[in-house]
Amino acid sequence: MQNIIDIIYNKLPHMSVTDKKIAEVVLKQPQQVIDYTISQLAKQSGVSDASVSRFCKNLNIDGFHQLKTRLAQVSDDANVSVTIDDDIQKSLKNISTNKSIEITNTLKNLSTKQITEVLKLIKNARLIQIVAEGNTYPVAIDAVYKFNQIGILAFSDAAFETSIAQTLNMVKQDILIIISNSGESKSLMKQLQVAQEKNIKVIAITNRNDSPIAQKADFHLKTYVREQIFQSEYYFSRIAASTMIEAIFLLLVGQDKETLKKISHHEELIADRKI
Repeated sequence: MQNIIDIIYNKLPHMSVTDKKIAEVVLKQPQQVIDYTISQLAKQSGVSDASVSRFCKNLNIDGFHQLKTRLAQVSDDANVSVTIDDDIQKSLKNISTNKSIEITNTLKNLSTKQITEVLKLIKNARLIQIVAEGNTYPVAIDAVYKFNQIGILAFSDAAFETSIAQTLNMVKQDILIIISNSGESKSLMKQLQVAQEKNIKVIAITNRNDSPIAQKADFHLKTYVREQIFQSEYYFSRIAASTMIEAIFLLLVGQDKETLKKISHHEELIADRKI
């Protein structure tokens, strides 16, 4: 069962203003909240008692008492703050711990059956289109590089107009990989629909099982993100998505030792460009 801290982080970007106020208090001082009454948490958050009850309901838990019980079950590492403050060493420790949690949770929750099917699909594909937007796009470029290095033809384009034109030229032997933190991009959703109309299998990498893209994709690989920087509305992390791509790459290499020769050959060809 996913711990309550991670559940709150996953839901945080999509919470109402009121729920975010409560979540901020819970995430900053989870151990203290265990000893609070519902009225104390409401006061600390600047909301009503009823708002705290609705917050619990939105987390799919039975009430405030269960929230405190679930908080008590969470380890100290999971409770670590993710906000950045003036204490540099403390901030670095928080960043390190949270990045480790993101990587661990992303990998440990992968279904063996599903990842096996995804690997088979990738290996047998004629070519792979990898699409992403904004902060996620560097992950797509990294995936393109890695797949081509081991003999799997992959491509991507940052311009939506070009990218969707490429999708229109694909056939059912190809696959589309969508990388989207929220899984809510209208452009990527349109690209998914175009691909599926052509009977192209779609693999989605997002951090929400209930996102529109995750719901429509043939395969969904869920990442775990815990990020709130500078007390702001910044919730994005590239680490989890990069970890997923890295895991797929390493599993593909592990299943086919010939890929190591391809990597070596590629490295030899580009070696003279290094100082």
